[in-house]
Amino acid sequence: MNKSGMILLVLLAVAVIGGIGTYNSVKSARIAIDAQYGQVENQIQRRADLIPNLVATVKGYMQYEEKVLTEVTAARAQVAAATSGEEMAAADAQLTGALGRLLAVAENYPALKADAHFTELMREISGSENRIAVARRDYNAAIRDYNVTIGTFPGNLMAGMLGYQPVAPFAADEAAHQVPQVAF
Repeated sequence: MNKSGMILLVLLAVAVIGGIGTYNSVKSARIAIDAQYGQVENQIQRRADLIPNLVATVKGYMQYEEKVLTEVTAARAQVAAATSGEEMAAADAQLTGALGRLLAVAENYPALKADAHFTELMREISGSENRIAVARRDYNAAIRDYNVTIGTFPGNLMAGMLGYQPVAPFAADEAAHQVPQVAF
Protein backbone atom coordinates (compact mmCIF):
# COMPACT_ATOMS: atom_id res chain seq x y z
CA MET A 1 0.00 0.00 0.00
CA ASN A 2 1.37 3.40 -0.90
CA LYS A 3 1.66 6.41 1.37
CA SER A 4 -1.49 8.19 0.09
CA GLY A 5 -3.54 4.99 0.49
CA MET A 6 -2.32 4.67 4.08
CA ILE A 7 -3.22 8.31 4.83
CA LEU A 8 -6.68 7.78 3.33
CA LEU A 9 -7.17 4.66 5.45
CA VAL A 10 -6.14 6.52 8.64
CA LEU A 11 -8.48 9.43 7.82
CA LEU A 12 -11.33 7.01 7.17
CA ALA A 13 -10.66 5.23 10.49
CA VAL A 14 -10.61 8.58 12.34
CA ALA A 15 -13.89 9.60 10.67
CA VAL A 16 -15.58 6.31 11.59
CA ILE A 17 -14.37 6.43 15.19
CA GLY A 18 -15.38 10.09 15.45
CA GLY A 19 -18.80 9.30 13.99
CA ILE A 20 -19.35 6.52 16.50
CA GLY A 21 -18.33 8.82 19.35
CA THR A 22 -20.62 11.57 18.13
CA TYR A 23 -23.53 9.17 17.70
CA ASN A 24 -22.99 7.87 21.23
CA SER A 25 -22.92 11.43 22.60
CA VAL A 26 -26.19 12.36 20.89
CA LYS A 27 -27.89 9.12 21.94
CA SER A 28 -26.65 9.43 25.55
CA ALA A 29 -27.93 13.00 25.76
CA ARG A 30 -31.36 11.91 24.51
CA ILE A 31 -31.50 9.04 27.01
CA ALA A 32 -30.58 11.46 29.81
CA ILE A 33 -33.64 13.58 28.93
CA ASP A 34 -35.93 10.57 29.23
CA ALA A 35 -34.35 9.55 32.54
CA GLN A 36 -34.72 13.03 33.99
CA TYR A 37 -38.33 13.27 32.84
CA GLY A 38 -38.94 9.98 34.62
CA GLN A 39 -37.79 11.68 37.82
CA VAL A 40 -40.23 14.55 37.24
CA GLU A 41 -43.06 12.03 36.84
CA ASN A 42 -41.86 10.13 39.89
CA GLN A 43 -41.99 13.21 42.10
CA ILE A 44 -45.38 14.32 40.74
CA GLN A 45 -46.72 10.84 41.48
CA ARG A 46 -45.26 10.97 45.00
CA ARG A 47 -47.17 14.17 45.66
CA ALA A 48 -50.33 12.73 44.11
CA ASP A 49 -50.05 9.70 46.38
CA LEU A 50 -50.20 11.98 49.43
CA ILE A 51 -53.45 13.62 48.29
CA PRO A 52 -55.93 10.91 49.47
CA ASN A 53 -54.53 11.16 53.01
CA LEU A 54 -54.76 14.94 52.90
CA VAL A 55 -58.34 14.85 51.63
CA ALA A 56 -59.32 12.32 54.30
CA THR A 57 -57.78 14.48 57.03
CA VAL A 58 -59.37 17.67 55.79
CA LYS A 59 -62.80 16.15 55.12
CA GLY A 60 -63.76 16.00 58.78
CA TYR A 61 -63.00 19.67 59.31
CA MET A 62 -64.28 21.06 56.02
CA GLN A 63 -67.79 19.69 55.86
CA TYR A 64 -69.01 22.65 53.83
CA GLU A 65 -66.13 22.78 51.34
CA GLU A 66 -67.03 19.75 49.23
CA LYS A 67 -66.33 21.57 45.94
CA VAL A 68 -62.68 22.18 46.84
CA LEU A 69 -62.18 18.58 47.94
CA THR A 70 -63.81 17.34 44.73
CA GLU A 71 -61.47 19.52 42.63
CA VAL A 72 -58.40 18.13 44.42
CA THR A 73 -59.58 14.55 43.99
CA ALA A 74 -60.40 15.08 40.29
CA ALA A 75 -57.04 16.73 39.64
CA ARG A 76 -55.23 13.85 41.34
CA ALA A 77 -57.12 11.39 39.13
CA GLN A 78 -55.96 13.29 36.04
CA VAL A 79 -52.34 13.00 37.17
CA ALA A 80 -52.77 9.26 37.59
CA ALA A 81 -54.41 8.94 34.16
CA ALA A 82 -51.84 11.04 32.25
CA THR A 83 -50.18 9.08 29.46
CA SER A 84 -47.94 11.71 27.88
CA GLY A 85 -45.64 14.46 29.02
CA GLU A 86 -48.09 17.13 27.90
CA GLU A 87 -50.98 15.48 29.74
CA MET A 88 -48.83 15.10 32.86
CA ALA A 89 -47.81 18.77 32.79
CA ALA A 90 -51.43 19.91 32.35
CA ALA A 91 -52.68 17.59 35.10
CA ASP A 92 -49.88 18.70 37.40
CA ALA A 93 -50.77 22.35 36.84
CA GLN A 94 -54.41 21.59 37.65
CA LEU A 95 -53.42 19.68 40.79
CA THR A 96 -51.16 22.50 41.94
CA GLY A 97 -54.02 24.98 41.53
CA ALA A 98 -56.48 22.74 43.36
CA LEU A 99 -54.04 22.26 46.23
CA GLY A 100 -53.58 26.03 46.42
CA ARG A 101 -57.34 26.52 46.72
CA LEU A 102 -57.51 23.80 49.38
CA LEU A 103 -54.80 25.48 51.43
CA ALA A 104 -56.53 28.85 51.09
CA VAL A 105 -59.77 27.36 52.42
CA ALA A 106 -57.87 25.53 55.19
CA GLU A 107 -56.84 28.93 56.57
CA ASN A 108 -60.45 29.31 57.75
CA TYR A 109 -60.18 26.25 60.00
CA PRO A 110 -57.79 26.86 62.93
CA ALA A 111 -58.42 23.40 64.37
CA LEU A 112 -57.40 21.84 61.06
CA LYS A 113 -54.19 23.86 60.90
CA ALA A 114 -53.38 22.63 64.42
CA ASP A 115 -54.00 18.96 63.54
CA ALA A 116 -50.69 17.06 63.68
CA HIS A 117 -51.61 14.74 60.79
CA PHE A 118 -52.56 17.71 58.59
CA THR A 119 -49.34 19.50 59.50
CA GLU A 120 -47.23 16.44 58.65
CA LEU A 121 -49.04 15.92 55.33
CA MET A 122 -48.49 19.57 54.43
CA ARG A 123 -44.80 19.18 55.26
CA GLU A 124 -44.63 16.10 53.00
CA ILE A 125 -46.44 17.89 50.17
CA SER A 126 -44.14 20.89 50.55
CA GLY A 127 -41.15 18.54 50.35
CA SER A 128 -42.67 17.00 47.23
CA GLU A 129 -43.03 20.44 45.66
CA ASN A 130 -39.32 21.04 46.29
CA ARG A 131 -38.43 17.66 44.80
CA ILE A 132 -40.55 18.41 41.73
CA ALA A 133 -38.74 21.73 41.30
CA VAL A 134 -35.35 20.01 41.50
CA ALA A 135 -36.44 17.26 39.09
CA ARG A 136 -37.68 19.87 36.60
CA ARG A 137 -34.41 21.78 36.90
CA ASP A 138 -32.43 18.60 36.22
CA TYR A 139 -34.74 17.76 33.31
CA ASN A 140 -34.15 21.19 31.78
CA ALA A 141 -30.38 20.77 32.29
CA ALA A 142 -30.51 17.45 30.41
CA ILE A 143 -32.47 19.13 27.62
CA ARG A 144 -29.92 21.94 27.47
CA ASP A 145 -27.05 19.44 27.21
CA TYR A 146 -28.88 17.51 24.49
CA ASN A 147 -29.73 20.63 22.52
CA VAL A 148 -26.11 21.80 22.72
CA THR A 149 -24.91 18.37 21.60
CA ILE A 150 -27.16 18.27 18.54
CA GLY A 151 -26.68 21.96 17.77
CA THR A 152 -22.89 22.06 17.67
CA PHE A 153 -20.33 20.46 15.40
CA PRO A 154 -19.99 17.50 14.89
CA GLY A 155 -23.18 16.51 16.73
CA ASN A 156 -25.28 18.61 14.39
CA LEU A 157 -24.13 16.50 11.44
CA MET A 158 -25.04 13.24 13.14
CA ALA A 159 -28.31 14.63 14.54
CA GLY A 160 -29.32 15.89 11.10
CA MET A 161 -28.64 12.55 9.46
CA LEU A 162 -30.53 10.62 12.14
CA GLY A 163 -33.46 13.02 12.48
CA TYR A 164 -32.81 14.16 16.04
CA GLN A 165 -34.66 17.39 16.79
CA PRO A 166 -34.23 19.96 19.57
CA VAL A 167 -36.41 19.45 22.63
CA ALA A 168 -38.27 22.29 24.34
CA PRO A 169 -37.50 22.69 28.03
CA PHE A 170 -40.17 22.49 30.72
CA ALA A 171 -41.98 25.80 30.92
CA ALA A 172 -44.31 26.92 33.65
CA ASP A 173 -47.99 27.22 32.91
CA GLU A 174 -49.06 30.70 31.82
CA ALA A 175 -51.02 31.12 35.06
CA ALA A 176 -47.79 30.73 37.05
CA HIS A 177 -46.52 33.99 35.58
CA GLN A 178 -49.37 35.98 37.11
CA VAL A 179 -48.97 37.52 40.54
CA PRO A 180 -51.41 35.89 42.98
CA GLN A 181 -54.00 38.11 44.65
CA VAL A 182 -53.70 38.06 48.42
CA ALA A 183 -56.41 39.65 50.54
CA PHE A 184 -56.40 39.97 54.30
